Amino acid sequence: MLQNTGNMKMNFQTRNPFNGEVIATYECDDLDGVNAKIGTVNDRFNAWRRVPPGERATLLQKALTYFDANRDVIAREITGQMGKPLRQAKNEVATFFERADYLLTTAEETLAPEVLAEKDGLCRRIEHVPLGTVMIFAAWNYPLLIAVNGVLAALLAGNSVVLKHARATLSIGEHFEKAFGRIEGHEGLLKHIVADHDTLAEVLQESNIHHVVFTGSVEGGQAVYQSTAKRAIECHLELGGKDGAFVDADTDPVKAAEVLVDGAMYNAGQSCCGIERVYAHEEIYDVFVETCRELMTAYRLGDPMEDDTDLGPLIHANAAEKMEAQMEDARRKGARVLCGGKKRLIGHGTFFEPTLLTDVTHNMDVMREENFGPIMPVMKVSGYDEAVALINDSQYGLTSAIFTRDDRMAEQFSVDANTGTVFRNRCDYLDPALPWTGVKDSGKGSGLSRFGFYGLTRRKAIHFRQKL
Repeated sequence: MLQNTGNMKMNFQTRNPFNGEVIATYECDDLDGVNAKIGTVNDRFNAWRRVPPGERATLLQKALTYFDANRDVIAREITGQMGKPLRQAKNEVATFFERADYLLTTAEETLAPEVLAEKDGLCRRIEHVPLGTVMIFAAWNYPLLIAVNGVLAALLAGNSVVLKHARATLSIGEHFEKAFGRIEGHEGLLKHIVADHDTLAEVLQESNIHHVVFTGSVEGGQAVYQSTAKRAIECHLELGGKDGAFVDADTDPVKAAEVLVDGAMYNAGQSCCGIERVYAHEEIYDVFVETCRELMTAYRLGDPMEDDTDLGPLIHANAAEKMEAQMEDARRKGARVLCGGKKRLIGHGTFFEPTLLTDVTHNMDVMREENFGPIMPVMKVSGYDEAVALINDSQYGLTSAIFTRDDRMAEQFSVDANTGTVFRNRCDYLDPALPWTGVKDSGKGSGLSRFGFYGLTRRKAIHFRQKL
């Protein structure tokens, strides 16, 4: 929520989506304030870039002890601010450390100069040098993980960071500044900003930043891309998804249902790589659908702080309107809703029921437009070719999944599926050793893995003749 205090200074309020209580109020930085913070991190960059990668890793490892000391506090803040069940928030904290450990242990080797063979008295090598100040936009749905993917990789690569966290989860941005903005001898290396859209648009067009990492909507990513293109600086975009899965006739439909329901319902479906459409082979379709229905009707909705809650409230109440519009469109065009299909108010929170649809087609919005909710439409298909064609029939291309025992079919699917990640017998998971890449409207560039470091550095060619 945005408030005008009357003196042109704007405030953001964060609210608990379950009980409606105001958690905190934050004063927005104006353009001068943002530029002052950018100036600070630019100054710190000059010293930080000269620190060898191994020493950077040691300093950043020490900074991470702040998060370790505040695990429970941070998990509860995530739940309080965006409604994720507390046990899922605790899982996010644990995964945060797994991601961080991978980045820390691989940075030095990945960023080491690549020395070419000596040739005619020439010394030749390729260095991976930092870009400067990186501006990172972190989304609210995984406030720790999305932020650490960019922040820690950028710092390890020798950059300084300006972090703009989502309005709903601003305290998480503050934690990053407390951890990484107070490194001894490099104070101010990371600054967290709180700013409105107009100010951010000016920052992207005019301020002294050198790279942008953005996670958010397709529309937001396109605006960022247009701004950075005018300045000839690069950006990394992680945008939307409409991730599809094919369940083949040879697989166990019960086990596949267990995996895919979790992949569609986790975090109330508020995951970029959550499963949003399933294509089940006609031979196992009935068993698969019935198992999904049984699993989804058992979900418990309620206070996300309670241990027995499976699905929390939507972070934005108006998100349910888009979901209900998709349900209305699907019903009108012949779909059947086997369970769920509508919003539910519990306390002050707006929930959307775990929803299973059948008799769906690609002329329905629910099969084409991202809903970011706990909705799983299942379409009956005759086999592999039909399923692949339908999975690729999308403006998005983040992940896809195949459930099969057939090794050859899985390998063929990895070739045919036009997505950045291809899963077999699993879904909705990021492995930090693998690049996280979107195609089509799902984004550009790669996060995580060694390619995440490469995207946050540029190549410098060193070409020395040893003697005249």
